[in-house]
Amino acid sequence: MVDSKQTRLHSNLEDPEEGQGSGAHMISTASVPADQPVRIAFSLDHASDDTPPEDDTPLVFPELDQQLQPLPPCHDSMESMQVFKQHCQIAEEYREVKKEIALLEERKKELIAKLDQAEKEKLDAAQLAREFEALTEENRTLKLAQSQCVEQLEKLRIQYQKRQGSS
Repeated sequence: MVDSKQTRLHSNLEDPEEGQGSGAHMISTASVPADQPVRIAFSLDHASDDTPPEDDTPLVFPELDQQLQPLPPCHDSMESMQVFKQHCQIAEEYREVKKEIALLEERKKELIAKLDQAEKEKLDAAQLAREFEALTEENRTLKLAQSQCVEQLEKLRIQYQKRQGSS
């Protein structure tokens, strides 16, 4: 036998016109034999369709997503209190891990920046070494040319002096 409240709620759920604004919702994902009747009904008396009921509970860990928030415990149940305590511990560990991940990602960015800088400096050093080698070779060539010019100038002076002495 079904009481009148269940029948009223069930009829509100079946009639979309009457169910609007009542806050009654029904979600069912069960498979049962066709020969057995199934009646599921419930009511969320103070729920509005605009605000999900989860928003009514204070956030224990505001930085966590809504679906990861520990649900408030049933204070009459030790098991519920224990589950809540464990969930809070897990949420705290999750928060710590996320914090550590953020710090490690920041450190990774710093190290990548240092590596990029070191590679740039290495390329700059290699470029400077090549320039140094090229300038050293050019200096050697110019010194050789200078010494050849000095020899040639000395030969010309000697020839000029011989000409001066013979005239």
